[in-house]
Amino acid sequence: MKKTLHVTAKIIYFALVVFVLLCCTNSVFLLASGTSDTIVMLLFILITFFFWIWPEVYGRDILDGRVRQLWYGNVQLKMFLVSMLITIGYTIIELLSIHSIDDGVSYSLFGFEIVASWKRIISHIIIAIVFLSITFWIGIIRIYLTSIQLGIKLRVIGILCGWIFPLNLIVLCIMISTTDKEIKFENDKALMNAARKSEQICATKYPVLLLHGVFFRDFKYLDYWGRVPKELIINGARIFYGEQQSAGTVASCGEEVARKILEICKMTGAQKVNIIAHSKGGLDARAAMSDPEIAKHVASLTTINTPHRGCEFADYLLGKSPEKLKQGVAAAYNTALKKVGDYAPDFIGACRDLTHEACAEFNSRVHDPEGVYIQSYGSLLKNHRGGRFPLNLTYGFVGLFDGGNDGLVGEASFPWGADYHLITAPGKRGISHGDVIDLNRENIPGYDVREFYVQLVANLKKKGF
Repeated sequence: MKKTLHVTAKIIYFALVVFVLLCCTNSVFLLASGTSDTIVMLLFILITFFFWIWPEVYGRDILDGRVRQLWYGNVQLKMFLVSMLITIGYTIIELLSIHSIDDGVSYSLFGFEIVASWKRIISHIIIAIVFLSITFWIGIIRIYLTSIQLGIKLRVIGILCGWIFPLNLIVLCIMISTTDKEIKFENDKALMNAARKSEQICATKYPVLLLHGVFFRDFKYLDYWGRVPKELIINGARIFYGEQQSAGTVASCGEEVARKILEICKMTGAQKVNIIAHSKGGLDARAAMSDPEIAKHVASLTTINTPHRGCEFADYLLGKSPEKLKQGVAAAYNTALKKVGDYAPDFIGACRDLTHEACAEFNSRVHDPEGVYIQSYGSLLKNHRGGRFPLNLTYGFVGLFDGGNDGLVGEASFPWGADYHLITAPGKRGISHGDVIDLNRENIPGYDVREFYVQLVANLKKKGF
């Protein structure tokens, strides 16, 4: 199985289309030589359009359809840049060869004797603009529609700088570089999954239950866990979602999780489930397992960036915020969330249960059940520029109260259970509270969030869960 794109096909495609485009932009000069040259020009145009719009034969090594379309757009933008430079250079040579508006000079082009004139040069420029424009717009629309890593920010910058030379070319080069990396990363991942498909490394004995954190819900078309569930399913996992309220107390959400556990066991015939819980979801899971009848249906609990010991900055916010402000925010939030599925939202109750004081009380009365394997993970941002908005802004504020943190939760709050692991990545960025669940669908150098969960579940399988 190949691990990279078919380089030879890419080079052939790129070289051929650049050559054909160059011929197209200059073939108007052949019209004066006779009918046969007119046919040649039309043939060049037909071939060029074929390679612009339907280059399927050159994308066979790319397994994913979205990534294949992204590659087509990426190559077309490279074609645009190179062809534009060649055309500009050739036009300059033509302009320098003109000595008179009425009487041009004779010169040779690809073996044809051509007489240059203003009329021919203007025709050349018009055709060049048309063909270059078509190439550019097909390419840019393709990458705008198919790229994930461009993000909203780079797309907006591209629109704003689109008519400002030379900023537009600089931004275009950044887009090409970004999509180059995305294409290689995604295709290598697809090839790896294809190679190990028969192994089904995530086919655990018990199904996997994913529990979201506070202020989010499980939506069908806006997955809280980003690209992670699809990756797990490809590798054999059976995935279910907690679907608990976004802003309920730990006790009320724990009851919802308990019902979901029983529902999954009944639906699948499995005796137990493996729980993977992010943020407050870890507390919800522990609350559910406080009932011995529920705990016996749980094989393992893995918490990700869960504030097991609370957040001291949450104590500060609740203690210092004016009561009128708190009640106003809570009322607005509760009203909005009732419309999307929360049957009894409690904004203030959810926030209060995340305080250091409330978690200390929770830990004193809720104990881990015997027979359930419990492990925990945590991650850290490395500076205030790490991660995406708004966690890059809250990082410094949380640090005043909780020290090293992921933008919301302090490191001291993460560890729980038999094993604790700190998620790290090289560089100065770090891994935020949202990065660990692929909230932003971002490929972070040194941290493959999808593969992290694949290996996590694969290890649960190895343990017999």
